Amino acid sequence: MKKIILTIAIAISSFAVFANNTDINSSVLKAFNKEFSGASEVTWTAGAQFYKASFVHNTQHLTAFYTYSGELLSVARNISSLDLPMNLQASLRKDYGGRWITELFEMSSEEGTTYYITLEQADSKIVLQSADGFQWSVYRKAVMA
Repeated sequence: MKKIILTIAIAISSFAVFANNTDINSSVLKAFNKEFSGASEVTWTAGAQFYKASFVHNTQHLTAFYTYSGELLSVARNISSLDLPMNLQASLRKDYGGRWITELFEMSSEEGTTYYITLEQADSKIVLQSADGFQWSVYRKAVMA
C-alpha cells in the first residue's frame, strides 16, 4: 500500500502526467458518490494503477485516488503554507528561505497525513515530504535548464 501511496504522491507532484479516461468502473463511481456525495466539477483521469478524481466538495478543491476495484487510496488537497504545522513552517524559513513555493498539498490516507511541497529557485527544484508533521525530508530533486 505504501508503494501505491508514493506513486500517487509522485503523480500529483509536477513530475507526472495522467491520461484522460471517461470510462470509469461502476464500482469506483459508486464508492466515490458514497464518500463525496454532493461533489461538483468532477473530472476523471486514469493512471497506471489507479483512477484520479478532481472535484469540488464543501467548497474545497480535492483530488481522490481509487484502485480500479473502487478502494479509496488517498485524498489530496492544496493548502497554504500557513496551514502547515508550525515546526514545518519554521524549517522552511530557516532551511529553504531563498526558494519559492510552487506547489503544496497534503495527502490523507489510512496511514495518516503526509505533506509535500515543491520549492524552486532559478536553477533547481526540490520536492520535500513530511510524513510525521515534524520534519522535512528530500523526496525528489531536479536541476532546471
